[in-house]
Amino acid sequence: MRFGIYAEMQTAPGKSHSDMTWEILHQIEHADQVGFDVYSVIDHHFFQKFSISANPLALFCAAAQRTERIRFRVALITLPLENPMRLAGQVAEADILTRGRLECGLGRGHAWLFGPSNVPLEESRPRYDEAVEILISAWTTDKMSYAGRFYKVQDLTVVPKPRQKPHPPLFTGGTSDITYQMAGQRGWGILVPPLLPWGVLEKPLEIYKKACADHGHQPNIVYIRPVYLDEDEKQIRKEVEGALHNFLAFNASPVESLQGEAMKAELRAKGYGFYASGALESLTKLTYEEFVGQEIGFIGTPEKVIRQIRNLQAKGGIGELAIVSNFGGLEHWKSIKTQQLFAERVMPAFRGDAAVSQVGA
Repeated sequence: MRFGIYAEMQTAPGKSHSDMTWEILHQIEHADQVGFDVYSVIDHHFFQKFSISANPLALFCAAAQRTERIRFRVALITLPLENPMRLAGQVAEADILTRGRLECGLGRGHAWLFGPSNVPLEESRPRYDEAVEILISAWTTDKMSYAGRFYKVQDLTVVPKPRQKPHPPLFTGGTSDITYQMAGQRGWGILVPPLLPWGVLEKPLEIYKKACADHGHQPNIVYIRPVYLDEDEKQIRKEVEGALHNFLAFNASPVESLQGEAMKAELRAKGYGFYASGALESLTKLTYEEFVGQEIGFIGTPEKVIRQIRNLQAKGGIGELAIVSNFGGLEHWKSIKTQQLFAERVMPAFRGDAAVSQVGA
């Protein structure tokens, strides 16, 4: 099992965007020093509390100059809002500048991004499907041609080409069964949304694992959970409870832009029914005890979290646990604390590491 970190770059009102960005960069450096395998950052615009991560490729290119071995994953590029012919070269250049450490998530994106981006919601799926074919062709052929509904190119040469061959490892994620089916068929990794309990995920993950088996691929599930560690349960609650409630509220905050019965009917009709279901809003009502008890987050002592990860392993197909160490306005030192404790006390239980380097905040 790999161990990664995932960040949305949630930014509380009043927090400097510059400070937030540099804190994340320092946390990536620390993650590299203590032995995490991969750092994932969402691609997201327009809603500060949810995320200010508007250019993860740029962030990773900067981080690559300050790190030695950690890999970088965009989770996920909102593909229907991009020009795939241009994006192919941008991803390839980032792969070169990260010295072949890039991993690429390709998603349809959150429903609330389409209105501000001036792209009709109903175009998300067909634009996504066309863009995937264009990207793969652009990365793997000297000249490409494509004739689709949205994109038409003839004998196009896309440069540069990625350092990794045939291209960086690909992932996707989401809430619809068709996404899990497609990922399994193509042999892509799948990123599990960080807020859903295992019971909700079990059915789509079985679809994914079956599709992998049917097409000769190994499942690669990236299981994302917020994590907070300390030796004392009371101290944990004191330090993290407010940030956990913010994490839920910040994740649900963009739903305010999708209100009204007409909008909800449109969401259901255009393949984004999850956003009309009230699921995100309901999460904001969870108590601390429910959040911890339902294992929406792995919150507790290192020994408790080790047991939770072992139970997760037993479910099969989990290739990576990606912890969320920065969420809901959590202070920088608390994120570093969790990364350090996780590397020192949790990861060796699964890797047999003799020691993990001691790195201060």
